[in-house]
Amino acid sequence: MGSDVWVGSWRPHRPRGPIAALYRGPGPKYKLPSGTGYVLHDPSRLRAPAFTFGLRLPTQQTSYGPGPGYLVPARMTVRGPDGAPAYSIHGRPRPAAPCLTPGPGRYYPERAGNATYPSAPRHTIASRNWGAHAKHQTPGPGTYTVPSLLGPRVVGRVSAPTYSIYGRSALGSFLEDLSKTPGPGAYHVVNPGIYKSRAPQFTMLARTPLPQDNTLNPGPAAYNVDQHRKPRGCSFGIRHSDYLGRFVTGVDD
Repeated sequence: MGSDVWVGSWRPHRPRGPIAALYRGPGPKYKLPSGTGYVLHDPSRLRAPAFTFGLRLPTQQTSYGPGPGYLVPARMTVRGPDGAPAYSIHGRPRPAAPCLTPGPGRYYPERAGNATYPSAPRHTIASRNWGAHAKHQTPGPGTYTVPSLLGPRVVGRVSAPTYSIYGRSALGSFLEDLSKTPGPGAYHVVNPGIYKSRAPQFTMLARTPLPQDNTLNPGPAAYNVDQHRKPRGCSFGIRHSDYLGRFVTGVDD
């Protein structure tokens, strides 16, 4: 190209500030966290709520209909079977029980009398009941008892405090015989291990018997040192298979 070609006003110069091209870094090797989803979301960004779909319900084993696998008869319609009405002949029913209702001749209207027609009131005089008061079983005032007002258990009233008098105690009184007080020899000596640090205690056991074996074990003379055991040897296998055929040549003839 010639020198008279205009290339613009830009010329190479020192950058005013640091730029990324001046540094050697890994570049776009690192991956920024995702801004979508719920797992491994970018912590510097707002995360929306996540919802999950429910599990698929198991198929119901109960069948609610016959399904198309059944053959519907040709004469069957929505309103029932198609065709002329058919009748069947049944046996004669048994005679019903006789009716016991009274007929018109069983009634006597003329005997109704004053029960049907209006009439004047009528009264009857009964005999005097003399034994009603003699057999009266109602209790009188003397039958009831008023609760006592003495003692600590008064019903419906505040009871006064009650005191009881006990007998005189022989312990600590002027009648107590001090000669019967136990002396120092009446008490036994207390083991020091109860109120002080207990020292270690050891016991001596009896001597245990030596172990004895009554089985018949071989002694030193039962072994033969001069007899050497033959070492285990290795054998070579056949070079060819037993089922390999033999070639016959003219030299063999």
